[in-house]
Amino acid sequence: MIATAHELPASGYALEVDGRLKAEFATRDGAKTGAEELKKRFPMLQIRIYDAQTKTREEVLFPQA
Repeated sequence: MIATAHELPASGYALEVDGRLKAEFATRDGAKTGAEELKKRFPMLQIRIYDAQTKTREEVLFPQA
């Protein structure tokens, strides 16, 4: 994890939790791991990964066992 994010990053990835940017990551794998751990602990949250290069968001769903 790199830093807390308050605006859209110019590069890398960010976690968006319930519509608010919370953390930035250098790699997609790091962002995905962080998002999945958070989703396991708090399944009611809406968590998305923001990709700065493509300017898109990916919804993180509750991991299936």
